[in-house]
Amino acid sequence: MSSQTRATALPASAVKIATDPSTEPFWQAAKQRRLVAPRCADCGRFRLPPSPFCPHCQSAAVDWAELSGRATVYTYTVVNGFPGLPDITLVPAVVDLPDAPGARLVTNVIDVDPADVSIGTELTVDFHPVSDGWLLPVFRVAGPPAKASTAKANTAKEQLA
Repeated sequence: MSSQTRATALPASAVKIATDPSTEPFWQAAKQRRLVAPRCADCGRFRLPPSPFCPHCQSAAVDWAELSGRATVYTYTVVNGFPGLPDITLVPAVVDLPDAPGARLVTNVIDVDPADVSIGTELTVDFHPVSDGWLLPVFRVAGPPAKASTAKANTAKEQLA
């Protein structure tokens, strides 16, 4: 597959980040290549996007939880072409975050043939540089779990013995 048909992120100059007191911790963590999510300090529910008040109990108290960076595709689409960038292929997605139950993040899946993305695809976070020195959380298809590879290798060794 040629690199022109692989999903990518928008060029850095095309993405502008605006922060406010509710979103600043999310973006500052991303600058450090960490994925975080706000959790209500009163009822314990996660909320994304970050907001000043918990949508469940209306508390303003918030704790920022560091996440593993794992995600699963909840829904997605394939976009061929973007204004001013007719040859770009994007895979915008909404992802479930297993470390933040009930929270979903709108993002992009990158460096993948769009045909290899489906609902339930397991992903891992990466960070894409955008304007003004910010980093944007994006996701890549996760590789096979290390345990599964090790288990297969051990089984093969046992069969040879």
